[in-house]
Amino acid sequence: MSIELTILGSSSATPIYDRFPSCQHLNMLDRHMLIDCGEGAQMQMRRYKLKKTRLHHIYISHVHADHILGLPGLLFSLNLQNRTEPLHLFAPDSLFEIIDLFFKHSDTTLRYELIRHVTQNHEKELLYEDSLIRVFSFPLYHRVPTTGFLFEENHHLKKLNVEACRRFHIPFTFYNDIKKGKDFVNPENGSVILNETLTYSNNLPLRYAYCSDTRFDERVIEEVMGVDMLYHESTFLHDKLARATETMHSTALEAATVAKEAKVKKLLIGHFSSRYDDLSVLLREARTLFNPTELATEGRRFSMDEFAQAENY
Repeated sequence: MSIELTILGSSSATPIYDRFPSCQHLNMLDRHMLIDCGEGAQMQMRRYKLKKTRLHHIYISHVHADHILGLPGLLFSLNLQNRTEPLHLFAPDSLFEIIDLFFKHSDTTLRYELIRHVTQNHEKELLYEDSLIRVFSFPLYHRVPTTGFLFEENHHLKKLNVEACRRFHIPFTFYNDIKKGKDFVNPENGSVILNETLTYSNNLPLRYAYCSDTRFDERVIEEVMGVDMLYHESTFLHDKLARATETMHSTALEAATVAKEAKVKKLLIGHFSSRYDDLSVLLREARTLFNPTELATEGRRFSMDEFAQAENY
């Protein structure tokens, strides 16, 4: 799939019940990215057969331990594997201070270039753009400076008709070229399938928004308006609203409120408190207000291409 999200960690604070701290892998048009990097991130990548050597970018929402403790080990492992390709790291300035201490006191010099991009949490900002994707940050409202991230296709890309691609037995390695408007030329017999047969005419870009730790705030609704898929932290059930407010987290019902008011198409909830061994209670609460909700739990994969097809883009 050309846009696929894999959940590597769904727990808040501590690993528990086979749940790992926050981490997601996003493959967007062959741009391989990590979003947050909690403890055990590289082990989870290995478990779900995601090659860390293919990573292009890492996006860190904030510097609380459950979102960054997997990062030093990952950077050191890439160094031991003789990586030479540059790696882009997008994070608050304070994270680079932490990383530099690791390098200093372990007497480590990276063999690859770690390209540093300092994020800010005051206003929406374009972090990265190339011919295929754009990535924005936007403010969240937590105890330390925190940003959400918005990942989107660049506007010129077409929407893939996955069902048609499967019907013509087109390898997924050709999907990106087809989305760019190219016809499919069969490498075995030279036959041609026209691009309009394999794509939809609507040219709206697919968008995925990631809302890490944050209290409920209506300003977030504006930032994620109309996205195809929204991840929003849901640490507590709504009967723990006082605790959520105290710790500047959200409840499942509040996450559903954001999704409903923002008119998103699909909601993923995660960052679950260790008090819940049965996550179905959080899912049920969110679905009382916003039915197209799923649990963002370890190993689950969400294909946005198939989702767009289901919505008849």
